[in-house]
Amino acid sequence: MLDFTGSASAGVEAELASRILNLTIPVVGFGPATGPLQDAVDLAVDDEQALIAVCTACRENPQAAAVLVQVLRATERLPVADALAVESLGYATLQAGPEFARWLAGRKRITGRLAPAEEIVRLERHDEHLSIRLNAPENRNALSAPMRDALTEAFKLVMLDPTIESVEVSASGPCFCAGGDLSEFGTVIDPMTAHEIRMRRMPARFFAAVADRCHVRVHGACVGAGIELPAFASRISAEPGTFFQLPEISMGLIPGAGGCVSIPRRIGRQRTAFMALTGRRIGATEALAWGLVDVVNG
Repeated sequence: MLDFTGSASAGVEAELASRILNLTIPVVGFGPATGPLQDAVDLAVDDEQALIAVCTACRENPQAAAVLVQVLRATERLPVADALAVESLGYATLQAGPEFARWLAGRKRITGRLAPAEEIVRLERHDEHLSIRLNAPENRNALSAPMRDALTEAFKLVMLDPTIESVEVSASGPCFCAGGDLSEFGTVIDPMTAHEIRMRRMPARFFAAVADRCHVRVHGACVGAGIELPAFASRISAEPGTFFQLPEISMGLIPGAGGCVSIPRRIGRQRTAFMALTGRRIGATEALAWGLVDVVNG
């Protein structure tokens, strides 16, 4: 189903995207689909520029784009744990694919990583309240393996201790989290081993289990995992100037830190697909209007 009434060239672009993804792209005013359209519509855009950005992503990384749409369709009504498994399997499939291999071959190698902070995640307990602070500002709080494991242990602690009534998650430094640690990409022996690691050690499953007790305070860049994980929380507050971005499609991947599960539950799969396919930065005000965050401070 296509419903684009712009220029002829844009109509051709929409037709191309539809054939690549079996995608429905009505241009009906940007927003989540409701009613009968909810199941039929994968993506909604409201202008030609946005449509062309989507179609460019489909041309450049058609496999990642197709897997994204299929995973978003599949996970929409699944329980969180099952949905995370589907996301991880989709991610693993793409890790073995040519688009991710091309991105790995073309990227600048990262060397000389700074040593992580002694407490890469800092925990402080005050009565029934627990503070969890990402504490690797020298690495822009990237979700490295040590950061991942420390967050997983922190949320496991919350799961096991019902006397922790409230949790606040924040971060040190100029940004909340700049996404996955790119120096670690492509270092796991094989995609299925990576899938097994994600199932056992990714924070998303444990965070989701205690989400009703969690408030996340974000600031600066929230890229990839930097919004995928916070989106599970019952409350997100953002500082002015915060921005959100899902860049994984350009790397030949899909969001893999839980974003195919957490973000659609906040803003719908149509807007999630738009964010992921275009890689567009979403500012705090727009994120508030969409429901990606609950309040913008100040």
